[in-house]
Amino acid sequence: MPIYEYECHEPGRPPVVIEVLRAAADADKPVPDPEGKGRVFKRRLSVFATGGGGGAAATPGGLAAGGHVHSGSCGCGKPRGSCGM
Repeated sequence: MPIYEYECHEPGRPPVVIEVLRAAADADKPVPDPEGKGRVFKRRLSVFATGGGGGAAATPGGLAAGGHVHSGSCGCGKPRGSCGM
């Protein structure tokens, strides 16, 4: 089963993001507020990257668009070339 990301926008606050493991058929069904505050969560596009492949999402600072992956490492997390890939 895939993991989907859902977000809730409240005026004047940063979005609240939750991850839910659910069947693809249920991806767009309503998600109950995990804190019981009655907030409405909507599915958002999940964006992630691995360190391999020199992807187009790399930024000048060497981070992927999400800001999490250094472009100088292999997809396994080791320095590029040290794992034989």
